[in-house]
Parts: sequence; structure tokens; C-alpha cells
Amino acid sequence: MPEEMESPTERVEEHINEAAHEAKENWLRWCAMLSALFAVMAALSGLIASSYANTAMLEQIRASDQWGYYQAKGIKALVVDAQNNVLKQFPQPDKAEIANTENDKLLRYKQEEEAIHAEAERLTQASEQHMTQHEIVARAVTCFQVAIAMIAIVVLTKRRRFLIFSVGLGIAGFVFFAMGI
Repeated sequence: MPEEMESPTERVEEHINEAAHEAKENWLRWCAMLSALFAVMAALSGLIASSYANTAMLEQIRASDQWGYYQAKGIKALVVDAQNNVLKQFPQPDKAEIANTENDKLLRYKQEEEAIHAEAERLTQASEQHMTQHEIVARAVTCFQVAIAMIAIVVLTKRRRFLIFSVGLGIAGFVFFAMGI
């Protein structure tokens, strides 16, 4: 079973929580709660961001498959067209029947090509959309993690003015999170 990865902010959160329990000052408890909130949001944002990235990758793979299928149909159509051109050069008693069959194949390949092309385009656009959402939610993860680090600085230095910066980063994280989902 794979080993769980430790969050880069886990030790900082533990230190903040310990300091809050030992502290008699109420603002340190608020720092601990804020840090916990940001940690939960960072974890949730990370989960959603990775889901978007995975979905984008799978859609891109499917789109690549569709583009390959589209090219294969195009090649088949070219082969049938070349066959028609060669057959026209030689006298044959049932030439009209063969030409009709080959023209039907050619028409069917062209119609299939259009449907495959449309599906490949749709998958490519969906992949790009999911990657854009991934990037936005990944920004939320970064904001939340930096906010947690700033709270650690507040607790360690007991300089409350850095708390404003941390809260600002947390708010930015919430904005990116909302934009991404």
C-alpha cells in the first residue's frame, strides 16, 4: 500500500495548534482556527485541482485517439479514391457497378470523418477547459499554503500585522477556489 504524503504545512499547523493551547492570548486561538480552515481548504483545493488535471489528461488522450482515427479514415478515403481512378483507366464490363460501390464507400468514409473530427474537437476543447480550471484551483492551493505559513510567522514572532497579509491570501485562495469550481 502506498505511503501517504505528508502535507508541507502539517508540521507548521501542529506547532500553531500547540502554541494556541499553551497561549493565554485569545488571538492565538484564532490563528490556530484560521490555520486549520486554510489547511482544509488547501487539501480540498488540491484534490479538486488534481481531479481537473487528471480529467484534462484523459480527455487529451481520447482526443489524440480520435485524431488518429480521423487520419485513418482519411487515408482509407484516399485509397478508395485512388482505386476508383485506377479502375476508370481499364475497360471492365461491370465498371458502373464497381464505381457506385466505391463511391458509396468514399461517401461513407467522408461522413464518418466529419463525425470523428467533431468529437476530436470537442474532446480537445474539454481538455483545455479542465486544464484551465486546474490552473485556477492550483492558485487557490498556493494562496492557502502561503497563508498558513504567514500565520506561522505571526505565531512565532507575535507580530499581528502579518495576520492581515495571511487573511488577504486566504481570501484570495477562496476567490480562486470559487472561480475554479
